Amino acid sequence: MKKKFDLNAPYQPKDFKFKGKKKVEEIIARYPKGRQQSAVMPLLDLAQREVGADGLKLNPPVGGWIPRAAMDHIAEVLDMPAMRVYEVASFYSMYNMEPVGKYLLQVCTTTPCWLCRSDDIMKAVKDTTGLSHNYETTKDGYFTLIEVECLGACTNAPMVQINDDFYEDLTYDRMVEILKSLQNDEIPEKGPQNGRLNAMAKGGPTSLEEQAKKAGISAA
Repeated sequence: MKKKFDLNAPYQPKDFKFKGKKKVEEIIARYPKGRQQSAVMPLLDLAQREVGADGLKLNPPVGGWIPRAAMDHIAEVLDMPAMRVYEVASFYSMYNMEPVGKYLLQVCTTTPCWLCRSDDIMKAVKDTTGLSHNYETTKDGYFTLIEVECLGACTNAPMVQINDDFYEDLTYDRMVEILKSLQNDEIPEKGPQNGRLNAMAKGGPTSLEEQAKKAGISAA
């Protein structure tokens, strides 16, 4: 799925600076001398989070994304060609290259989730928010929808990622409830939504059963 990416879009801010040097220096210090450019990914993440924090103060709100000015600033900080930063930011799906909603809905529709009725989850999103197309954002700025490939929680299908959180073992009704909570800025409990512990089999523990019993762990 091709990412939307326009370096010359009209919404690009003129400048960007990190809010503090201490965090930037701490990130760069994680890497060996002469390999500071390896910090490009965590610095892109930091920039996206800082832009998002400022965007939440706007009306309508805007979630985290990475403007061109931020990429140019990172290139200066790491003494690397700006094009190299653009290449990294435009390659990885975790970086948003344009403004998104306050809550970024990443709905997995790859085979395991599809077999477990991810179509119902997409329908719940459409029925509750009106969104049905990739990178479409609600007028109130609350939600942006992206249909994504595998998010790595196949045994808990169907699932979605909302900002940094996974919501798993979903149904149509539960997805509607989650979206309505977010509309009121109430953050639902993340993880499996059917009561199971993490990725435990639906039939309950199949190993270390005595320890599981003592810990009060059972099937959902």
